[in-house]
Amino acid sequence: MKKHNRFTQVWLLFILANYMVGQTPDVFRAEYMLMPSNSADVETSRIKLVANIPIPVRDKKDYIVIGSEYNRYNFEVPNGIFVSSDDIKKLHVVDVNFAYVYKLTEEWRLIGVITPRWSSNFVEELQNDDFNVNYTVGAYRDKKNIDKPYKLVLGVSYNSTSPVQIPLPVLYYEKKFHPNWAYIVGVPKSGMKYFTPKGHFFQSELFLDGYYVNIQNDILLSGNNLSTDVSYTALLLTIGYQYKITKDMSVYLIGGRSLFQNSALRDRDRKDIFTLNDASGLYFRTGFRIGI
Repeated sequence: MKKHNRFTQVWLLFILANYMVGQTPDVFRAEYMLMPSNSADVETSRIKLVANIPIPVRDKKDYIVIGSEYNRYNFEVPNGIFVSSDDIKKLHVVDVNFAYVYKLTEEWRLIGVITPRWSSNFVEELQNDDFNVNYTVGAYRDKKNIDKPYKLVLGVSYNSTSPVQIPLPVLYYEKKFHPNWAYIVGVPKSGMKYFTPKGHFFQSELFLDGYYVNIQNDILLSGNNLSTDVSYTALLLTIGYQYKITKDMSVYLIGGRSLFQNSALRDRDRKDIFTLNDASGLYFRTGFRIGI
């Protein structure tokens, strides 16, 4: 473990796709993620639950989508790493999404999303610093009835926990260039898909993951440094397989490795004052989903 003053700029890219890319079109999803520890580093696991309810309006041309996402991060923190280390063994991120999808033409949809978020270790009662609101606006195009169909998302996202308080771009482009192959280019992920004749698919991805969570009771470190937040950033390379149980229900298994990661305690100015884990390691994720 060591102390840094660098701020991880890569983390910015993770928040770009707050809803339009980061949220999948799922009615329900349950997922488990594990990043095993390397020697004395912190082992991380996550439980994710996602639910979305699409409500058709305007003669079913438009949709109001009410959704929520819950992430609980569990840490196996080595004993004696610092005083009060137990206070960050469980972190919680709760999102409530309110989205409107407007049908502009047969191919184009406009999207607006408001996302209230509570992110904290929740060791005390709710605090003002636990809460923030994110905003996303953009356009979505789905070109299906052509030889090489594609999906395109363009927009901007504003995240109130970002160190740069300006709207940031969203980009997602997926194109099927062969009956069995498609590529994805964008932020925060790019990759390839291989489709089997029965509709299952293999997928490789290069993507960013991360969070920024308030520490309610703060943590006093050596040198009289006070940590008010904990953050995590990772650049991950994975390969996975999705198996369709029915047309809308599927299970998936994904494995890979972090090419870069930094889990750190930060002060009120968002400076990295204590690094929990910055070593590359293995990554596994599995889950069950019901699509729309």
